[in-house]
Amino acid sequence: MRIFYASASSPNPNVASNLWRNNLYQTLVEMGHEVIEFDYDLQGAFQRFFAPIEPETEESLARLRTELSTALVEQINFHHQRKSIDLFFSYFYDCCVYPAAIDAINALGVPTANWYCNGSYQLDLVREISPHYSWCLVPEKFRIKDYQAMGAHPIYMQEAANPNIYKPYDLAKEVDVSFVGQAYGERPEFIHFLRRQGIDVRVWGPGWEYLVDYPSRNPLRRLWKSFQKPDGRIRFPQAIVGGRLSDLDLVKTYSRSKVNLGFSSCGETHTEGERILQIRLRDFEVPMSGGFYLVEYMEELEEFFEIGKEIVCCRGREECAEKAKYYLAHESERERIRQAGHQRCLRDHTWQRRFENAFKAMGFR
Repeated sequence: MRIFYASASSPNPNVASNLWRNNLYQTLVEMGHEVIEFDYDLQGAFQRFFAPIEPETEESLARLRTELSTALVEQINFHHQRKSIDLFFSYFYDCCVYPAAIDAINALGVPTANWYCNGSYQLDLVREISPHYSWCLVPEKFRIKDYQAMGAHPIYMQEAANPNIYKPYDLAKEVDVSFVGQAYGERPEFIHFLRRQGIDVRVWGPGWEYLVDYPSRNPLRRLWKSFQKPDGRIRFPQAIVGGRLSDLDLVKTYSRSKVNLGFSSCGETHTEGERILQIRLRDFEVPMSGGFYLVEYMEELEEFFEIGKEIVCCRGREECAEKAKYYLAHESERERIRQAGHQRCLRDHTWQRRFENAFKAMGFR
């Protein structure tokens, strides 16, 4: 197929990794499709939409949305006139493009598909444009009916990992327990609890640097601070907090860790009455990288893994601490599960497999 592709690496300027873009773009190329990228500074545009360095007026943002929409239609029309485009594939939010632009692309005879993976708790961010796409690729199964209710045409397409990017590295297991990801929601409290249980946890990613408890020369004060939460926030020793990892170091960390943690809750939903859980990219990326994976249980995970044999799940921080200690002490069991999870991902949870199924649902062969 000939696919016109438009997606930033991440709409969040705090996330430096390009793996998200490469997962999708590289997979389409590896599948033999001709992929034409939208020639536009989407990363810069997304940063202006979501986290502007300077305050943006409504007029300037509307102007940017208009410019992006116009450029998109013009480029697709240009390439389509020279050789037919079979599919327009995007990762867009309402704020990025006007529905009329999607309508104009459909009018050219080019089917349209939007991929979005935050519908579990931020569905309103795509409510305006979703009904205008030919299809919406949806990884949150429980949101399928919500997409249908807004007049969209959802296809269930769960997340996955590209084995050419996420792969095991032959490295010494020098980290007991690790988590790579942003510090928000329940995560700091959870990590703090595990450390209080004597578990050596290390963390990397945006936001953790603000929770560092820089050392004091007074030993009594150090002891006191280890049990306190100054100004309402948990603090961590500087030695266990890392910064943002490069793409390669991210994947290597999964290999260097005996136990890799995962969190299933979304954003701050644990404080808003309805605690929302969802499957995440990490659920496939860690085992695809050959890492042993310990994640909060949610029912949908059972559709993708044999729990206890390919990945390990826990219900709550107490069970997480218990299982982390158990598998740290039982290397042979840990290794057996790690290898089984890796093989399951290679067999069933590649982006190529996901795209093959989605394209079949769209009617492509």
